[in-house]
Amino acid sequence: MVNSTPLLSETESPELGVLNEDEVDLQTLDEMIEWCVEGFGWRQFLQALLVSLAWFFDGQQACISDFSDYSDAETTCDSARNGTVYNSIVTEWGLECASSFITGLPTSCFYLGCLIGGFAFATLADSSLGRKNLLILSCSIMSLAALATSFSPNVWVYSALRLISGFGRASIGTSALVLSTEMVGKKSRGLIGMIGLFIGTLGLLALSAIAYLLRDASWRYLYVSTSAPAILYCLLIFFYVRESPKWLFMQGREDEAMAILGNIASPTKHCTLKSYLSSFPHKQETTKFDLYSSIKDLFRRRWALTRLAKVMTLGFGIGMMYYGMLLGVGNLGFNIYLSVTFNALLIIPSYFMSYFLLNGWNRKSTLLGFTMVSGVLSVACAFVGSESVEIGLELASFFCTCVAYNVLVIYTIELFPTSVRNSATSMMRQAITLGVLFDPTLISAGREIPHLTYSVFGIAIIFCGFVVLFLPETRGTTLSDTMDEQEQRDFAVNNP
Repeated sequence: MVNSTPLLSETESPELGVLNEDEVDLQTLDEMIEWCVEGFGWRQFLQALLVSLAWFFDGQQACISDFSDYSDAETTCDSARNGTVYNSIVTEWGLECASSFITGLPTSCFYLGCLIGGFAFATLADSSLGRKNLLILSCSIMSLAALATSFSPNVWVYSALRLISGFGRASIGTSALVLSTEMVGKKSRGLIGMIGLFIGTLGLLALSAIAYLLRDASWRYLYVSTSAPAILYCLLIFFYVRESPKWLFMQGREDEAMAILGNIASPTKHCTLKSYLSSFPHKQETTKFDLYSSIKDLFRRRWALTRLAKVMTLGFGIGMMYYGMLLGVGNLGFNIYLSVTFNALLIIPSYFMSYFLLNGWNRKSTLLGFTMVSGVLSVACAFVGSESVEIGLELASFFCTCVAYNVLVIYTIELFPTSVRNSATSMMRQAITLGVLFDPTLISAGREIPHLTYSVFGIAIIFCGFVVLFLPETRGTTLSDTMDEQEQRDFAVNNP
């Protein structure tokens, strides 16, 4: 049973005055930070905004192949070889004559790199590097590899560099999301999460605009114009972003954590916390210096492994649908620049809806409802005869998938304690990437079998969506810090 004795009770200080248990009743690390950073000050907002800007560059590199690898249906082998303006790798290297495996290889390599990098980096943010340093490392690898890609002499070097770029990109979204949400209280987690995802959409819109402006130039300039700003951004993170105080506390670095909280909290709260920190009953993981301690904890405890498997199943189905539709816009028959823009614009209202749903609805019912509707609309899209109706169903299905994706990201953060949160979120994103690996093949096959692609998308998200029924509800709950604390909390909920 959790100790009910408040941290501060009837305590008097010449600077602070009298504090009673109605004013401060802190029993966990998250409650301490919640009290310290309650509200949403301008410092927290600037921190979250700067961290979330990583999504801008992440979104660009994730979808840049829509333009750099674009194949115009009217381009022939002869026109590809004789072209004077190489605005894609297809026209420069004559890949219209190549098999679908070769033309799809760079995209597949990028997401294969994401898969490998996700497993390689999964534990670093929870163990040795922390959230901030992993964000810098990941963004630097992705950006430098993207810059080097602009000098590729052939499709094989190009594919290898895309794999390295994907390897670095794997942990950007997770690190940025966890770092920004751990700087605020539970009331602001949904808003902060939506800010990051919204900025990612702005990156996709900017990519479409840049590609349009460079439509008569080489595809190489597209990589330079998107990677150079990302490299400069890494320097901004290094100098101006602060580490998560929750992670610092879990590592025993209390002085650093208190210094960061001192820049966020009011002077009164900071002095109070500093004075009474020695009596605060927070816990530290005994395996904090073990690189793979968080993964071991996830796999050692049956409830955590089962929960992780369910979250990854959800991620697989949602990821296959979400990125499959984004990567398949070239199959719609519309202008490629407008197609990407329309899809990106559709994501924006999904953030607003997700934000209100996170505040007003349960996580489970939201995920279940939107995955089911998305799947049904996708299957229907595969069999309608009217092109206008087909496009409408596709957009509606994608919108529902966007909402489900947004909610899943926040839901995953709430399902796991601080000590393994980044690792669990990374594993969920790995499942999303695994689903994306099937998309290039499905999209290619869909050019010959029109009903196949959207039918598979719909069936996959429907079956995976049912898994949410077996997960606990997290709306309005306080985040746990350790695995033991999470177990105690779950036991209390299941055995009232």
